[in-house]
Amino acid sequence: MIIKLKYCLDYFFALILCLVLFLPLLILTAVLAIYYKGNPIFKTNRQGLHGKAFRLYKFKSMKELYDDNGNLLPDEQRLTRVGSILRQTSIDELPQLINILKGNMSFIGPRPLLLEYYEFYTGEEKKRLNMKPGITGWAQVNGRNGIDWKKKFKMDIVYVTKYSLLFDLKIILLTIKVIIKKEGVSQDGFVSAERYRG
Repeated sequence: MIIKLKYCLDYFFALILCLVLFLPLLILTAVLAIYYKGNPIFKTNRQGLHGKAFRLYKFKSMKELYDDNGNLLPDEQRLTRVGSILRQTSIDELPQLINILKGNMSFIGPRPLLLEYYEFYTGEEKKRLNMKPGITGWAQVNGRNGIDWKKKFKMDIVYVTKYSLLFDLKIILLTIKVIIKKEGVSQDGFVSAERYRG
């Protein structure tokens, strides 16, 4: 019952935010389309509830640059100045309001990760898939990309197993603090985080 209420609140507040932010988001989308000379939305397949794949949306923060063999260049070479600002302020995550309206995501939950990571999860770590992924979460307000994968997964499992609406409220308040302080945007040596390999 509490989980159903959580998802109803997600939909309600996502709809309100989409209406309130419609004009600013429309202008930002147009500006980024000019800046990137094309589609300003980054789309990627991620794991959702119970491991089901879905298409996640973000504002682009990197250019599509390739080497002579047709392989994408490293993230640090593709991250743009504008993209760095979008990441530091978490504005790049705003298109995920659409994911919430589609029922793929929640405001708060374990972050949605690449499909290829599933094969590396332990049985315990798969528990993080028992709730919809979130735009922010317990791991994100406790180090974000500044902590290692094992710590992230432990915090995800704590959230899933000890969930309450008060827990969500606490995470929302801590998220505001993290965004203001621009904490944990990247892991040492990476523009975001090292890929998970188990």
